Amino acid sequence: MASLPPLTESLVPFLDPYLPQINRTVSLDKAETDENPPFITLTFAQSIDSRISSSPGVRTSISHLETKTMTHYLRSKHDALLVGIGTFLADDPKLNCRFRVNHNGMDHLIRPVIIDPTFKLGSFYEGSKLRQVSLDSKGLPPIVVVKLSKIRSNPEIESFCIQHDIVLLPLEGELASKFQWIEVFKELKKRSIRSIMVEGGASVINSLLSSRDSRSGQPLIDSLIVTISPIFLGKSGVEVSPCKELRLSDVSWWTGVQDSVICSHLN
Repeated sequence: MASLPPLTESLVPFLDPYLPQINRTVSLDKAETDENPPFITLTFAQSIDSRISSSPGVRTSISHLETKTMTHYLRSKHDALLVGIGTFLADDPKLNCRFRVNHNGMDHLIRPVIIDPTFKLGSFYEGSKLRQVSLDSKGLPPIVVVKLSKIRSNPEIESFCIQHDIVLLPLEGELASKFQWIEVFKELKKRSIRSIMVEGGASVINSLLSSRDSRSGQPLIDSLIVTISPIFLGKSGVEVSPCKELRLSDVSWWTGVQDSVICSHLN
């Protein structure tokens, strides 16, 4: 695969206030403790009409190479990269980081996390790009979040994961295909994951945009970074739109060769 073009220098100071920083000064309610979830960055590329693909299950190229490099730069700033099983099945993504974080030529090894309540991954993993990059030492095997009841009813899931070095994270879902996000994030933090970059797909994005901590009422998302490309994908496209009105705060805009990027926090 061709190497990424260099990162546009102006993106570094633009993105920095919205990225996790280990030595950052935090308020008491966001202090790093075992009881608090990791830093969550939600990021995706969309069309002008708020679509992230041309139709369900179809991989769609949206962003310019310039902002593709930005995506890998963002990955280099996080411990884990989270997607839903639908995105994995539709895109066959590598879920690794190709941004060179230092001068020794080493890539940052980010941990893939796949939300997969019924373990659909098993039928596709062996021939996937994700497995191949792990075998080539260019990426890590994933953590897969699966319903505890599914694991109990199918012991082969555990043996498959052991065979492929997959980390199995069993959780009880509140509904047939959903987990409590706060529980997912807290369990990931127990596995030394302090920052998570969430990339999709639409159901994951829409769900997280509307999610709040039940104790504090605060959004679970720490930063929102959206690339907007000058394209309409039409009414048959897969839409990103939360179920109710959502206003952003601390908004910053950046415009590149083709795309615009908005960074913000949630009110």
